Amino acid sequence: MSQDVTILVVDDEERIRRLLRMYLEREGYIIEEAEDGIEALDKALEKEYDLILLDVMMPGKDGIEVCKDLREKKATPVIMLTAKGEEVNRVQGFEVGTDDYIVKPFSPREVVLRVKALLRRSSKSHFVQNDKSSVDVLVFPHLTIDNDAHRVTADGKEVSLTPKEYELLYFLAKSPDKVFDREQLLKEVWHYEFFGDLRTVDTHVKRLREKLNKVSETAAKMIITVWGVGYKFEVIEE
Repeated sequence: MSQDVTILVVDDEERIRRLLRMYLEREGYIIEEAEDGIEALDKALEKEYDLILLDVMMPGKDGIEVCKDLREKKATPVIMLTAKGEEVNRVQGFEVGTDDYIVKPFSPREVVLRVKALLRRSSKSHFVQNDKSSVDVLVFPHLTIDNDAHRVTADGKEVSLTPKEYELLYFLAKSPDKVFDREQLLKEVWHYEFFGDLRTVDTHVKRLREKLNKVSETAAKMIITVWGVGYKFEVIEE
């Protein structure tokens, strides 16, 4: 699979791009580079990448802006690179649709492992389950979640979701009618505990509903806000 995977590495420091390229090419990935946010966004919108490694602090257009603009058009998986202690940037990154983050200084081995993990979870991983006896599919009226293929269809039309949007939907749908508060969702879906801003969950729920609503209003209504508590998935028969 790796020989067909193309990754865009974005960082204004050449030595970091070179380091990431070296380790990722060893795994068989095809690597392209961008040295600032403007170049990164142009490339990301023009070409279909399997994953983007995106630095936060860059001249011209920072990683937060790039990810926010990208999410208006595409669901390309994004791993954000942040300097140690930039908690605010990580929160903002998740809010605009980042799927994972790595703190600098980082271990190149950790980057490779994170990349592999995200590609496995991504709808662009081209993973196909051939063993029909172990098919993992959630089927509801108006909505089907094929977890083996990481594919979501609403009223027969495919819905393009980022890995985190997909994971959020799948997690909620696995437990219909169970209410989860924001802290639980951050821990279970993002595997990260914030001490403060919980808007990340709200932002992803809003984006998820919008995407579902474009193809099925009924499917979008299955994600229920439980005021003062959190969210739940509710099956609608209509």
